[in-house]
Amino acid sequence: MGSPDDGKHKVNLSKYRNFGAVFRQKLKETFFPDDPFRHFRGLPPHHKAFAFLKYFVPIFEWGSKYTFSDFRLDLLAGITIASMAIPQGISYARLASLPPIVGLYSCFVPPLIYAVFGSSKNLAVGTVAAGSLLLQSMIQQAVRPDEDLKLYLHLFFTAAFFTGVFQTALGIFRLGFLVDFLSRSTITGFMGGTAILIILQQLKGMLGLKHFTTNTDIVSVLHSVFQYRADWRWQSFVMGLCFLSFLLSTRHLKNKVPRLFWVSAISPLVVVIIGGLVAFLTHGEKHGIPIVGPLNKGLNPISIGDLVFSSPHLKYAVNAGLISGLIALAEGIAVGRSLGLLKNEHVDGNKEMIAFGLMNIGGSFTSCYLTTAPFSKSAVNFHAGCKTAMSNVVQAIIIMLVLLFLAPLFKYTPLVALAAIIIVAMIGLIEFEEMHRLFKVDKFDFCVCMVALFGVSFLSMLKGIMLSVRFYDPIIIFFTFSSESIRASADLPTRQTSAELRRTLLSPSLPLRGAHRLRNSEIFVVLSFYTSNKFPAFPPRILRSSVDRHRRAEFVMASGDDFAYHESRAGSQETWTSFHVDP
Repeated sequence: MGSPDDGKHKVNLSKYRNFGAVFRQKLKETFFPDDPFRHFRGLPPHHKAFAFLKYFVPIFEWGSKYTFSDFRLDLLAGITIASMAIPQGISYARLASLPPIVGLYSCFVPPLIYAVFGSSKNLAVGTVAAGSLLLQSMIQQAVRPDEDLKLYLHLFFTAAFFTGVFQTALGIFRLGFLVDFLSRSTITGFMGGTAILIILQQLKGMLGLKHFTTNTDIVSVLHSVFQYRADWRWQSFVMGLCFLSFLLSTRHLKNKVPRLFWVSAISPLVVVIIGGLVAFLTHGEKHGIPIVGPLNKGLNPISIGDLVFSSPHLKYAVNAGLISGLIALAEGIAVGRSLGLLKNEHVDGNKEMIAFGLMNIGGSFTSCYLTTAPFSKSAVNFHAGCKTAMSNVVQAIIIMLVLLFLAPLFKYTPLVALAAIIIVAMIGLIEFEEMHRLFKVDKFDFCVCMVALFGVSFLSMLKGIMLSVRFYDPIIIFFTFSSESIRASADLPTRQTSAELRRTLLSPSLPLRGAHRLRNSEIFVVLSFYTSNKFPAFPPRILRSSVDRHRRAEFVMASGDDFAYHESRAGSQETWTSFHVDP
């Protein structure tokens, strides 16, 4: 006869944990699901402290292995991007209706900060045209530069401060997935519309106009061009055509002979130097060729006391900082991941957000406005052979020397030269091939792109991007997957080197395969007709993606050496396949 306990089931109760222990565990699962500090366990205290320091300050990671051969390549890359930074800094500051010297200030301090905290070895930091125009259109709602230039300038610094706080917070709390809500189609349309608008605005410089509209829509810009046609200056227009021809020819040369990329990179500086010499020798300002005007020598003045935190201007600075910061972040991280993929390097999105945030906070304290990693300058940095972020330090040192000794020489720079530089830079932002691809792949995404493009062009930059996002919202679909559904891949090898597997995955003859090992019991994916996604475990990199007319989506994503494959078809169940590769 059995004992009385035979029919009872024993329950294994977990050990009681107090509120503090549960709270700490929940915080860790929320903000650090991938446990980035797991490699530090078991290390002696001093080794663990240095490991933490290297994790949060990447310069200690690559600095300890830095060699003179690396510096030689970084020196060349830094000189190359500095030659771009000088004319672009002056041009984009003019685009934002700021004193030109502020553009040079913004190419000095932020690159130094990014070199310390940034995790990407390929990005080059500087100002951007789209962000400059967006900030100008939003801040002039509070005050116009011709009414109170000092307050206008201070609001730009304040907007940069809030941009930095916002970006840093996103990185610390690992909320980078918010950037993914700006889909590829939205960014393509926004950048295209902004580029068209900026190109038309440069007619002011090309025609030597002194009066022009402050509105940011095509109708107002074209109306202003013809309204002041009595002020057109043929001398300025002829010089502008010469500069455009030179810049476009160097751009064409770069496309035909890629190894001569440096010719296109230094061509803006050549235009500034030649234009300045012509204006100086011919007294161009007296013959219909307006010039930049005086630029004072000296390093960035401290501006922490100039930040504006009082009503009614505070709300404009906050709105401008948050919106421009989100767009700048999307561009910078996308560029960093794209270039990192070409070198098989991992870029930590959360570290990048913190680095961008800190450099904008530091910039706001030192008379700088919004900075990020523009694609054009970063691509030149990459092709110049940069090895680490030291190229940004070289750029900053060169800008420092310009500020200390050479800044007054740029006073003779013709405005038409800056207009030509901006026009050529903006042509590359109109992605006709991407728009055509969207039209063939998915008509809805193409419509989203067109809403952003025409909204920015005919309404305003802010209204255009908001219309695009609102138009996109209804088609966002949310899926929840369980890691228990992950199966081993049957048609791809599960153990290869990372390089071998990447070649397999990216082969044009192979169906798309993806990348991301699922570690949590549940994963949250934001899937639209074009891929947007969030992975709590690791920030993934999208290698390839496609959506066909049957709404079948195949993803390619990567995180370190962990890979997975996802396929989704409308009306059917989604499937995941994951596999790990040897580094």
